[in-house]
Amino acid sequence: MRALSICLFLITQTLLHAEDGITVTCRFLSLDTKALPPMLAPSTGGAEAELIVPTSALSEPIACFSKTDTLTFFAAADHKPLATAKIPANIKSAILCFVPAGTATNSLPWRIFIVENSPKNCPPGGVFVANFHSQDIRFVIGETKLILHPGSTYGVPMPTKRNEGNMASVMFQFQKGDAWVGATDTMLRFLPRISYFMFASMDATTGRPQVTSFQNID
Repeated sequence: MRALSICLFLITQTLLHAEDGITVTCRFLSLDTKALPPMLAPSTGGAEAELIVPTSALSEPIACFSKTDTLTFFAAADHKPLATAKIPANIKSAILCFVPAGTATNSLPWRIFIVENSPKNCPPGGVFVANFHSQDIRFVIGETKLILHPGSTYGVPMPTKRNEGNMASVMFQFQKGDAWVGATDTMLRFLPRISYFMFASMDATTGRPQVTSFQNID
């Protein structure tokens, strides 16, 4: 009898946990210059929230809910699935970056790159850097100098050495074979309430290195 009671308790807890699902506070952006179609995001109580994914900034936060660990986003026009995002365990706040999926067969039109929205990844006044290039990149942001391998990310703290206009240097180079090719060399303003997201990749049309940047104002 005791063993049966324990089994019933474990089954009940499992069912309750499955019903609980996950709730994640999400912000969205598109890494493509083309506007995404209006979408529907899964929300609490089986509802769906209208979602416009911006191409130049981060969206306002939306609380997304799923009974599994995967969020599915649908086209508002015909409710066809457009993208899915498998949320890693224990993430409560995330930035979901939409990337075109290419021409692979039997795939949804968009992939989602997930960034945990945490001080480590997104330091206040700092820069989140992701390397989507097939080789290494190296960059200088203020006093931070770093090489990032393909697929790696890094949260750069706000530069402490800034000029009278709160400006600091930002320079990116891409490895191309055995050489390094410059992508950007500029100055940016850094303030505690302004942070940046920078994605390093090769332009599919021109084959040139590019750094796609987004500014976030808290």
